Amino acid sequence: MRIALLGCGVVGSEIVRLLRANAGDLAARVGEPLELVGIGVRRPERVRDLDIDASLFTADAAGLVARDDVDLVIEVVGGIEPARDWLLAALRAGKPVVTANKALLASDGAALHDAAAAAGTDLYYEAAVGGAIPLIRPLRESLAGDRVRRVLGIVNGTTNFVLTRMDETGASFAEALAEAGALGYAEADPSADIDGYDAAAKAAIMAQLAFHSPVTIDDVYRVGIGDVTAADIASAREMGCTVKALAVAERSVETDGISVRVHPAMIPRTHPLAGVREAFNAVFVEAEAAGQLMFYGQGAGGAPTASAVLGDVVAVARNRIAGRRGPGESSYAALPVLPMGRTVTRYHVNLDVTDKTGVLATVAGAFARHDVSIRSVRQDGRGDDASLVLVTHAAPDAALSATVEELRGLVGVRAVSGVMRVEGGEP
Repeated sequence: MRIALLGCGVVGSEIVRLLRANAGDLAARVGEPLELVGIGVRRPERVRDLDIDASLFTADAAGLVARDDVDLVIEVVGGIEPARDWLLAALRAGKPVVTANKALLASDGAALHDAAAAAGTDLYYEAAVGGAIPLIRPLRESLAGDRVRRVLGIVNGTTNFVLTRMDETGASFAEALAEAGALGYAEADPSADIDGYDAAAKAAIMAQLAFHSPVTIDDVYRVGIGDVTAADIASAREMGCTVKALAVAERSVETDGISVRVHPAMIPRTHPLAGVREAFNAVFVEAEAAGQLMFYGQGAGGAPTASAVLGDVVAVARNRIAGRRGPGESSYAALPVLPMGRTVTRYHVNLDVTDKTGVLATVAGAFARHDVSIRSVRQDGRGDDASLVLVTHAAPDAALSATVEELRGLVGVRAVSGVMRVEGGEP
């Protein structure tokens, strides 16, 4: 089974090493040896710490994909173009593809799936979400006979590390992010992680599979963690919660649509996701028959990602030898993606108010006017000032947002000092 590898960075190099180190085992599992016949890179002349023939490297990735002696293509370059053209060419030629490219799958996955289906070949991408965590195959195959209600996950190690440090040490956002960078968890430009783009791409992919509907990254509501403060972390602790950056995809029973979103949220410390620390990832799946399932592990890094890629390679190679195709993408349900305003959630609201009679009643009136029920209230007096902390019952996000906007203009409310969604059950 002859393989073309596109990309030889951290992940690609690890794939090369594992292909060589585990050659005997991989051949026994597949039924044929796996032979690397070419590696597409931008700079073939670059010296790499890999004990392989330098002639394997080429800058002509498109030519490599088109070669007659290539049976299978692995892509770990990332980005939209030119990876999209390379993979479409491979699939249209009937060559199965294994990719870790979450950005491409989340933006134009439909074109890749259509090309694979038309050619009767495989498109596998376990490594695109959660690194080595086996998540894509369970959603795609193991739960194919069930109905998934909700997928709730921590799918970005950088943001989870930052929020863990803020929670456990009292560090500010800037201090925690600097530590993440020093330890190699955050890129020099961490915006893709901190602003939620990475998690949004993964959320789109999970929603596609869980709900058998076309979802792209443009459908995902996204809020980063840059505005999370030490006060938010402390307030969460006081109500028995912690703050996590969550990717949420859920099906609405009332509207038969789906909600897909990425944002920081408070979750109860009793929830399984609350204990996911530092750069680890975890995804919590709720299904009608299977109940609650959790998938946990290292969500990034060269070795974990390469492990997921090679797991797909073995599956795809077996299919090709047997003359069959694995399970493809199903979007038969075509459920609409709901706007964030129609998504049902809960809010934690922190208000700075004047400590005078009637302020609480005024605040409660604003919630009532938008048909939002208050679950709990905590008031702390500080001389002429006071702090009001309110947690709502579930309500449409549009109603909750409108309530917060009205609160900003109320007499007696000095400031809305904090607003955060609450997920994961009633804390």
